[in-house]
Amino acid sequence: MVRRVLSLTSGRIAVGILVLIALLAVCGPWLAPQDPLATSDNTLASASGAHWLGTDYLGRDVFSRLLDGSRISVLGSLEVALMALVVGAIPGILSVYSGRVFEWLTLRLADTLVALPFLLFAIAVIALLGNGITQAMLVTGALVSPLFYRVSRAATLAVARSPYVEAAIVSGASVGWVVRRHVWVKVLPPVAVALAQTIGVGFVIVSSLTFLGIGVQPPAPTWGGLLASDLGYLSHQPWAPVAPALLIMVTVWACNLLADAIRDVSGEAGRALVNQRRARAHTGTSAPVSVGGSR
Repeated sequence: MVRRVLSLTSGRIAVGILVLIALLAVCGPWLAPQDPLATSDNTLASASGAHWLGTDYLGRDVFSRLLDGSRISVLGSLEVALMALVVGAIPGILSVYSGRVFEWLTLRLADTLVALPFLLFAIAVIALLGNGITQAMLVTGALVSPLFYRVSRAATLAVARSPYVEAAIVSGASVGWVVRRHVWVKVLPPVAVALAQTIGVGFVIVSSLTFLGIGVQPPAPTWGGLLASDLGYLSHQPWAPVAPALLIMVTVWACNLLADAIRDVSGEAGRALVNQRRARAHTGTSAPVSVGGSR
């Protein structure tokens, strides 16, 4: 699947952008030219050689704060996606094989989680457990998990009625073996699409919470926090919110673009793409032979 995704132009663009964002999250604090927490008297300065994106209302270097704040945004979105994957996909697969009681309970729980507004619920959890981004993201991931539950359950139901799966169960194969050998291969593509989309949703959630000042204690930099602080000084720096807003928009767009690329290369579309390439390769290798024969 990775080769198929990278064979598409949209897939290469999405992977390139996301790899760059990941590198910023890993190396951003060390690449920052100045201390992101250091204040100075040079407040609300324009872009210059010393400050590539200017300074904020406390004289802190905006470019350094953007680089340093990328880690929290990336880790928070990954926490949302991985929590939703674990909480949603595993029960979704097991609901097909674990009996009617487990199936009914998980379906009702998924319906309940869908009805809860995850942003307000995350704020309530932070009020109860303390102002930390990790607990908010884990709870938000649990609230987003019905997406993975429904996707994995639908894909498992389609495979569970296949003759080879029924034959394996009749022959005495365990549920775990059937899931690993037959089911997971069919469930993986739609789950990968949902995972890429959820990472983008996680970026929006992290940015929304930090924009409201929730989850991260100041003066720690975040993309949402930078966007919120810049909005208060638009009369002095009308261009200031462009950089954090553009980073958020490009990252979410790349996640959605990757999800579309995975969807395009999986299933029937993916097999058609492989067959088309094989036909082109066969035509390319057979063409010189025919020319040589005619000579």
